[in-house]
Amino acid sequence: MSQLGMLLRDEPAGRVALLTDYAIAWWSGPEIVFAYLRDEDPGQVDEEFNLDDYHWEEWKPRLIAWLAKPVFVDRPQVAEWRSDAPPFDAP
Repeated sequence: MSQLGMLLRDEPAGRVALLTDYAIAWWSGPEIVFAYLRDEDPGQVDEEFNLDDYHWEEWKPRLIAWLAKPVFVDRPQVAEWRSDAPPFDAP
């Protein structure tokens, strides 16, 4: 996960990791945000999800494959959310 975070931190606001054809991730400032895309409109975010221990076993092979060949795409919706976010204190 730290490799994914390092890669995402270097990307501009609105650039996300296209993890699969139905899931993306982006750097929100303090953490990685994971989200599913809408079935009927994959250009739109459906809902965020936590990559907790329950999901880790399912996602681990996908993340390893993505790290071997990273794919980033621009998502104006995410850039808009990030620009509306309140400032945060970076550690």
